[in-house]
Amino acid sequence: MPKAKKSQAKPKTKKAPQKLRQQVAALPVRLSEGGQIEVLLVTSRDSRRWIIPKGWPMKGKKRHEAAAIEAEEEAGVLGTIQDKALGHYRYSKQQADGREIGCRVAVYALNVTEELADWAEKGQRQMQWVRSEIAADLVQEPELSLLLRKIGPP
Repeated sequence: MPKAKKSQAKPKTKKAPQKLRQQVAALPVRLSEGGQIEVLLVTSRDSRRWIIPKGWPMKGKKRHEAAAIEAEEEAGVLGTIQDKALGHYRYSKQQADGREIGCRVAVYALNVTEELADWAEKGQRQMQWVRSEIAADLVQEPELSLLLRKIGPP
């Protein structure tokens, strides 16, 4: 008697985790007249949520240098950028076509020494200096919020 053929079920395939795209961000900080740490938040251009200046790494620039350039372009601030990241956070970036891509953002402290009168994205975003604990409540990314709660003096 011939043996019955075993049905060969196709193995279930798991979707490979999406590789996170790398971004860099500056965390502009200053001391208020009362000696409290303040951070500069800007709004994103599309969703208008509160964020810190960030963007993609730049060819020929170190990551912290690219972060400083983003702060100048998006928020009109200059200063001394730290070359070691304070930390990282993850978020989902909404693409124009509706897709989302996962990003991991390295955050570099920028001790602000100058606020420019004119810069590349002036008028495209709102900006506000706030105490770090208030900034932590305003941003939507949980890991960024935790990072803001842990920062020390510039």
